[in-house]
Amino acid sequence: MNISLPDSLKEFVEQRAAEKGYSTSSEYVRELIRRDQDRQQLRNLLAEGARSDPAGPADATYFAALRDRIRG
Repeated sequence: MNISLPDSLKEFVEQRAAEKGYSTSSEYVRELIRRDQDRQQLRNLLAEGARSDPAGPADATYFAALRDRIRG
């Protein structure tokens, strides 16, 4: 896939790639796409959760149980 950018965007991408330590501008653009995919997946999960029925109250007992699970 080839993408054409106006000079101003090309310069921006090249500058950001260098600032962030990417060896090529393509690596930088791939990372932007991956991040966008991650954001989309998170949006989908949030929307799915919003559509679902509540599993129970999110009270002090619920959060204590979460902390206990994390601690092992």
